[in-house]
Amino acid sequence: MGEYRIIPVKTGYIRPNEGLDKLIDRAGPMVEDGDYLVISETPVAISQGRIVDESEYEPSFLAFLLADVWSKYIWGYILGPLFRVKKRTVKNLRRLPREARAHKEVVLRYYGIKHALKPGSEAGVDLSNLPGTLVALLPEDPEGVSEHVAKSIQDRYGKDVTVIIIDTDATYKLGGYYFTPLPCAVDGIKSDTGFWGYLLGRFSDTVLPTPLAASEKIDLEDMLRIAKIAEDYHKSRGDHIETVYDMEKIFKEEKDNITIRSLESIEHVPALIIREL
Repeated sequence: MGEYRIIPVKTGYIRPNEGLDKLIDRAGPMVEDGDYLVISETPVAISQGRIVDESEYEPSFLAFLLADVWSKYIWGYILGPLFRVKKRTVKNLRRLPREARAHKEVVLRYYGIKHALKPGSEAGVDLSNLPGTLVALLPEDPEGVSEHVAKSIQDRYGKDVTVIIIDTDATYKLGGYYFTPLPCAVDGIKSDTGFWGYLLGRFSDTVLPTPLAASEKIDLEDMLRIAKIAEDYHKSRGDHIETVYDMEKIFKEEKDNITIRSLESIEHVPALIIREL
């Protein structure tokens, strides 16, 4: 891949169970044949209603240990620095709130101990871009969603695009072998490795976002390159919400006080058009 152009697809806030028509109809008039439409996974999950209210979950003793002992102290003060985890991540682990116990309980119930052992970003469960105590699970059938969006754009706007759904949670590479802790990923990336993949990833020099699905077959290296371009663009934006702490910084409120109206008050970029020049 040579030079490229990035075109943000700006929308209002995509509400729970709203579907993706808002995104499709905003991107449709902007795309050209051969474009990549790269969609972030959280708006997809929210549009499907893949939402859990963590306040409804009573933390078990195991969830308490995982949050307060394993993640906050063992990883925050010992293993995190030892394995050279990013300073920002270590800082966030050290200030994990009591609500992290319910979060671990949700991960345990939906994805199991293999994922709950991961100190943060467990199984792609996302605390950002939702109000209060709501979190988003991974999208359901991301491949089907990518194909639906591509077909909808073809049918409505006559444009042939490749849709890729990505998660910023990492894919690692060791010895030419790609793997991710996430429960799902495109073919060519070993998925559902959970904590063990995260631990092995501490020894990888290659850290990339994870493509969950694509609307058609693409060379894996090209797909990862496109995903990285998209991730870098999002991270360069001052108002990009990647974590719950980003959200609290933007709104100057604790997450429990952030509402749907708050989220609707800012511009959202759920997708990018990436065009080779």
